[in-house]
Amino acid sequence: MNGYVQVYTGDGKGKTTAAIGLAIRSLGAGWRVYIAQFLKAGEYSEHKALAKFADHLTIKTYGRNVFIKGKPKDEDIRLAQAAYEDIAEIVASGRYRLVILDEANVAVHYGLLTVDQILDLIDRRAEGVELVITGRYAHPRLIDRADLVTEMREVKHYFARGIKARKGVEK
Repeated sequence: MNGYVQVYTGDGKGKTTAAIGLAIRSLGAGWRVYIAQFLKAGEYSEHKALAKFADHLTIKTYGRNVFIKGKPKDEDIRLAQAAYEDIAEIVASGRYRLVILDEANVAVHYGLLTVDQILDLIDRRAEGVELVITGRYAHPRLIDRADLVTEMREVKHYFARGIKARKGVEK
């Protein structure tokens, strides 16, 4: 079976949620899944739920436990580069049929990774590895290389009314 490159991008809610849904579907098919999360601090509810699949799923958060605004610190870049090396080995190994790079588009946007590094990960994939890349700001070169691109577009969101992220829905 071929592995393809999927990109979930746009300013609307649902990019990570779609990727987690695909992870669950893949786990149900008996696949091994690796989820790399960038720019996310703390524990999210999906971590607790997905821990039940620890025999077939690895989820790892890369970076410091802070939100980056503006220019990242040197430590943020160093950690992202170490993550890139880790993920390059993972996609090339073929140990996982599905690899999700959650918020990797945002990591590129902030200069933690380069689009060339993301394209290199695509090239390094072992045969049959499905690669999903999420986050706003998908680079045009990545969009060109992807096999599937879905753009989530915000039409209306309750955050605009001051409603905070809710456990079990947004976190």
